[in-house]
Amino acid sequence: MISSSRNSVSDFDYLSKDHLKEIQWQKFETVLQHAYDNGPWYHAQLDQLKLKPSDIKSFDDVHKLPFISKQVLRDTYPFGLFAVPMDKIVRFHASSGTTGKPIVVAHTREDLAVWAEGVHRSLLAYGVGPGDILQNAYGYGLFTGGLGLHDGGQALGVTVVPISGGNTERQVMLMRDFGATVISCTPSYFLHIIDKAAEMGVDLRELPIRVGAFGAEPWSPEMRQRIEAEAGIKAYDIYGLTEICGPGVGAECVHQDGTHLFEDHFYPEIIDPETLEPLPDGQVGELVFTTLDRFAMPMLRYRTRDLTSLVAETCPCGRTIRRMKRIRARSDDMIIIRGVNVFPSQIEAALLHIEGTTPHYQILLTREFGGLDEIEVKLEVVQEFFSDKIKDVESFQKLVRHEIHRITGIHVKISLVQPGSIPRSEGKAKRVIDKRVI
Repeated sequence: MISSSRNSVSDFDYLSKDHLKEIQWQKFETVLQHAYDNGPWYHAQLDQLKLKPSDIKSFDDVHKLPFISKQVLRDTYPFGLFAVPMDKIVRFHASSGTTGKPIVVAHTREDLAVWAEGVHRSLLAYGVGPGDILQNAYGYGLFTGGLGLHDGGQALGVTVVPISGGNTERQVMLMRDFGATVISCTPSYFLHIIDKAAEMGVDLRELPIRVGAFGAEPWSPEMRQRIEAEAGIKAYDIYGLTEICGPGVGAECVHQDGTHLFEDHFYPEIIDPETLEPLPDGQVGELVFTTLDRFAMPMLRYRTRDLTSLVAETCPCGRTIRRMKRIRARSDDMIIIRGVNVFPSQIEAALLHIEGTTPHYQILLTREFGGLDEIEVKLEVVQEFFSDKIKDVESFQKLVRHEIHRITGIHVKISLVQPGSIPRSEGKAKRVIDKRVI
């Protein structure tokens, strides 16, 4: 184990604002010219706007460039956004693709080195280093989590256990037998590991594990508190997107007060999601990224749909790169129920405020005859909260309904279910089941 002090890789976390901006602009000019010269989609878009790379003279002009969205990646499937010849590409990754074809991304050897550096710097920020044992329970394959944490962990010099996801009893056994000090996976899967460990009579708080690198899905502060209390670890966010590279775009530090974005590689903007105009630091809007060092498939002004704000002040850890506040929601995860905008994260926050609930729930959306939308929350509760007295169950349901209404402004149906009855996921938890017929 080492501290999160500076080394040659993380020096960029501590640059002066002016020095960082010089580096960013030099890289921005290079990647913009590369995308225009070698990326047919970008060339066509800029020509349509009657723009040349030379017309973008400073970051004040960046707003003139077009956005790129997930739909563009679907429309250009599979290789339409590549900007290098195939013999320069050494790896493909792809999104999980819940509907239709997956989103395909490509990396050169140099692109992969940048990605590994981001994960390396993330782990450093958690206080992880050589001597630590990282049990990597992200899925390997086309999903970016497994290989992303693997390469970054190796680059840092930690011992990586490439266990991947699944076989949860074995996860607990190896965590105990190998003396893992760090775990990486989705937060919802780690909750499953906690449950399995309890079934096996293993108290995670008595094991060497002390750090969790959790990402790939939204999770609330209440879930973090639950994980830290039940496992005796520090739970940190690792942020990334398949379209940008994967985990390692940003990470929390030991102060857990926002996610540091590695701005020397990924230039962030905040825009108003309605007007698409840039917003200043501190204001909440949609996060947009430009990759500054990615050449196989550069992303210029990629709309993440993540709603957050940026903090420019230097962190108590000494890092000067900007921090991203906890993502409030994803604009494309929003549920509209009878004209009210609701995010699943709001419902999760309400549930975890209540004693006796568990972090395992699903939101079921239906449309009744006559066109009225209905929302039902299926919620696991601890065994002792089930009672033969119907009035006790009804009282608890009323409490849950009230808390959700207080936070969201909507009335929901609550169904209490037995522990273990909601399906567990080895990857991203499926929280919303939409059965509405449009």
